[in-house]
Amino acid sequence: MPLSSARTLVFVHAHPDDEAFLTSGTMARASKEGQRVVLVVATDGAAGLAAGELTGDLATIRAAELDESARILGVARTVRLGYADSGLHGDEVQQAGGSVPLCQALVADVAQELAEILREECADVLVTYDPNGGYGHPDHIRVHDVSVRAAEIARTPYVFEATAPRDLIVKALKLISTFYTFPPEFDPTSFERAYRSSAEITHRVNVRDYIGQKRASMRAHSSQATADSGDRTLAAFLRIPQPIFRYVFGTEYYVLRTTANARSSTCGSS
Repeated sequence: MPLSSARTLVFVHAHPDDEAFLTSGTMARASKEGQRVVLVVATDGAAGLAAGELTGDLATIRAAELDESARILGVARTVRLGYADSGLHGDEVQQAGGSVPLCQALVADVAQELAEILREECADVLVTYDPNGGYGHPDHIRVHDVSVRAAEIARTPYVFEATAPRDLIVKALKLISTFYTFPPEFDPTSFERAYRSSAEITHRVNVRDYIGQKRASMRAHSSQATADSGDRTLAAFLRIPQPIFRYVFGTEYYVLRTTANARSSTCGSS
């Protein structure tokens, strides 16, 4: 990934906490190295699972958690597109007086909104999900589709798809399972069908020096650590001993996507 000179990197995610898992190390490193890091989050995350004892509006809570994560990572600007969370199956419907769920919005409309942000920021790099949305969440897939179209409209030079090597994940999960029992909601075999193979990955970013910030970014999203049924995936990750956590999460992975009609590196091209 091009981090050698000052650039603006725009990371587009579906829900608060998504930035913590796939890209937070890269965001922290880029910020430390003098890049401008912009975080765009499409939905409010209000359909996320949370413990019943949690008091307050979940969207408001998750907005505050996102702000804390962004602070930890050195994000220069956070933009919320304001769509409602579409839910795990993408079937949430608009509530009276509420926002439109992302999956109910037209790709073209959302892409235009995102393209305006890319133009405002004179973005050099856009980071989104792979076509499967990583593990297949409908909002992640929609963010991928929106991001690709927005980059075409704004003629953003570089588009990277954040992903992970499924073969290495499966290996790591088998190691972790020797000392930790995963929560009922977590299906380790699902990763056999998610993300990309190692052979498809074009860029690897070493974030081991920023692993403390990555872990703190995850920890900031505490509402997503537990549900009434017990620990969730986030809690499982945060219980991984630091040396193994550094091994598992110390590299972040991307696939470079070709952008049609990319502008030159000098901003202002029409």
